[in-house]
Amino acid sequence: MSMEFIRKLPVPKEIKEQYPLSVAFETRKKQRDAETAKIFSGESDKLVLIIGPCSADREDAVMEYIHRLAKVQEEVSDKIQIIPRIYTNKPRTNGTGYKGMVHQPDPTKAEDMLEGLISIRKLHRRAIEETGFTCADEMLYPENYRYLSDLLSYVAVGARSVEDQQHRLTVSGMDIPAGMKNPTSGDLSVMFNSIYAAQSKHTFLYRGWEVHTSGNPLAHAILRGFVNKHGESQPNYHYEDLLLTYHQYIAKNLENPAVIIDTNHCNSNKCWYEQPRIASEVLHACRHNGDIRKMVKGFMIESYLEDGAQKVGEGVFGKSITDPCLGWDKTYDLILRIADQV
Repeated sequence: MSMEFIRKLPVPKEIKEQYPLSVAFETRKKQRDAETAKIFSGESDKLVLIIGPCSADREDAVMEYIHRLAKVQEEVSDKIQIIPRIYTNKPRTNGTGYKGMVHQPDPTKAEDMLEGLISIRKLHRRAIEETGFTCADEMLYPENYRYLSDLLSYVAVGARSVEDQQHRLTVSGMDIPAGMKNPTSGDLSVMFNSIYAAQSKHTFLYRGWEVHTSGNPLAHAILRGFVNKHGESQPNYHYEDLLLTYHQYIAKNLENPAVIIDTNHCNSNKCWYEQPRIASEVLHACRHNGDIRKMVKGFMIESYLEDGAQKVGEGVFGKSITDPCLGWDKTYDLILRIADQV
């Protein structure tokens, strides 16, 4: 047969019971979520930095990176709310390659989805228990969200998923900020339709249940650039792009107009070292226009311990095995420079 059913996996409730989060850290998550919500609703002038590796490939390197971030958070706590990226699901343009820790807890070994689900929960739990950080993940598979729903403080819906009905409706049942990226085509109407859907109430089928959602007022836009008909990367973080995004927000009368700028991907043409320049340009636009400043809530930055990227198996500690990232020294400098401009 074309689809082989290997084994029945535990439901999220079972995994959560095996690897629970203590009451103390449940309280910590509520505090973090409340602080972040104030930023997206406009009650706080802080910026959010969703920052970290393109993909979480190994627990020890990710935790080393997050421990370093925790020290920087103390330095910039009056200006910036850091939400580390622990991206455990990796979308692939043509379906091949490393698909993230949920597929392969060890990138050099065969896929193991059960071990993957356990590994990603243990990693996210370890992050909050050791650093106080609740983190971000990309929702590549809507049905997997519940395995981490008590741990995450931010969810991103990728450029290839943003048109999908199940992604939009699942976001409508979340109580944390969820960023909807513009699609790879760059069509902003697709992104705004997705935000509208995510902010609305729905009844639908989810994990074998009929569910009802109340809508997520913290669903918002992520601008990540796009690809034109020639396959060339085009940015959408410039002043005119931000102004257009603002006017579309107002025209559609959506709640809590907010945008996160993805400084990598098509905005940088995957030139990872351009990320600091892009952040500076956006902050300049914020200083020039009050409406843009109110709308821009922060940045999504790809960063790890070492500059660039490597192939699976090369073994450089803290170097991305997917998209290239900023190394730690450049990351530290960038965070301080952003804080100086807030």
